[in-house]
This record gives sequence, structure tokens and C-alpha cells, in this order.
Amino acid sequence: MSDEIKKPAIAVALEYEAGTREAPKVVASGRGLVAEKIMEIAQENGVVIEANPMLAEALSGVPIDETIPHELYAAVAEVIGFVLRAQRNSPFSSR
Repeated sequence: MSDEIKKPAIAVALEYEAGTREAPKVVASGRGLVAEKIMEIAQENGVVIEANPMLAEALSGVPIDETIPHELYAAVAEVIGFVLRAQRNSPFSSR
């Protein structure tokens, strides 16, 4: 038996409109079963999921419908870049 205690899953959903100067905002956040449901809904809707536990933990404290804090812009920009590339390379992409 392992002494390691497994942390519950964490998920944070961001909304970002490409081409705007608005910062991304947190639209959903949760741990455990709520996190699993967030990820399930994302998958069902073709939303790209990026696993980044440290960033998710940092974003989990941002209230729903609030923009991300300035300190996290660079990290979130990397994730948005990943998502945009993944969407562009998707066989389901309309571009």
C-alpha cells in the first residue's frame, strides 16, 4: 500500500476570444467530481484540454467570471498558443 496521498483532480476552464485585447477569464473551476465533469463536458464539446496541474492550481483561486491575474498572463498565453495550434491542426477544423 502506498503512503502517497492522491490529490483530487482539478480543472479550470478559461474563455478567451481570439483577436480581442480582453484577458481570458475563468468560466468554471472545480476539484474532484466537479473537475471530472468539467473535463467531460469539454471533451464532449471538442474543447482542447491542456494538462498543467501547477497552472490549474494557480487559477483555481480566481473567482468565476473574473479575468486571470496579470502574473499568470505568460503561462496562460502559452496554453492558449497550444490550444490554437491544436485547433488549427485538427482534422475537424473548419480553417
